[in-house]
Amino acid sequence: MHHRWLLLAACFWVIFMFMVASKFITLTFKDPDVHGAKPVIPTTITEVGKDHITKEKRLPGQFQTIGKGLSEDLVHEGLVHIERLELLRNVCQDASLKNLTHTPVSKFVLDRIFVCDKHKILFCQTPKVGNTQWKKVLIVLNGAFPSIDEIPENIVHDHEKNGLPRLSSFSDSEIEKRLKLYFKFFIVRDPFERLISAFKDKFVHNPRFEPWYRHEIAPGIIRKYRKNRTETKGLQFEDFVRYLGDPNHRWLDIQFGDHIIHWITYVELCAPCEITYSIIGHHETLEEDAPYILKEAGIDHLVSYPTIPPANRESMDQ
Repeated sequence: MHHRWLLLAACFWVIFMFMVASKFITLTFKDPDVHGAKPVIPTTITEVGKDHITKEKRLPGQFQTIGKGLSEDLVHEGLVHIERLELLRNVCQDASLKNLTHTPVSKFVLDRIFVCDKHKILFCQTPKVGNTQWKKVLIVLNGAFPSIDEIPENIVHDHEKNGLPRLSSFSDSEIEKRLKLYFKFFIVRDPFERLISAFKDKFVHNPRFEPWYRHEIAPGIIRKYRKNRTETKGLQFEDFVRYLGDPNHRWLDIQFGDHIIHWITYVELCAPCEITYSIIGHHETLEEDAPYILKEAGIDHLVSYPTIPPANRESMDQ
């Protein structure tokens, strides 16, 4: 009975934290380092790109000149994205949420941001929202391959060969210039769906080419958080919830390294309160958001967002 109450308390803790941060669809468990350990995210730049949106409602891109024969759908889509950015700005300015919404623009964050210098675009990767397809778009725009169909699947995530540099590969001055001047976007998803998707994809239907989730990360969580040590079954969702709900889980994240990107928060991945993003797309409305993002970036005449293959869609939707 005591164990059940502990599990129930952990679940309520996770749900409470998610509901607070979900004002702009972020998950966050911002905790101090444990036992004096070095943080997993070493800071390199702490204040960049902070030219936040003004309170005046300004339409992005082509919307800044109104009444030029724009369709109602196009105007509506523009207003939707303005509302998202204003909601983000308001949450970022809320002092009571500062510990939940702010993170340094560290090397860890810069490693998540991919660069297309040719068209002045930055894309912050947030796993489980169709990122593979966005990478393909940028690979083609960077000129590594002539078309999306010609990109081998094993090349997409090989950052030594796909011609898609990370922002962290540039000097501090070059990073700051790109963060200030380039078109910047990332995609979010309902945080609960994203957590469930990450758990099922990495720990239940684990791909063969990612054995570390089952053989290294799952045992680490089980050793720390499973109450009944006599159980021999693999990682269960309740173990995963205990891990996420522990305010002192940071020390374990250090051991897991970059593999935590599949379930850590959007705040920790993309620093949306420190970096002024041009657009925030939603996984749930990607059919409308993707063409709009391409149009605002000025590349809709060069490339289209590719259809997600059925196998990839099933993995992403799990």
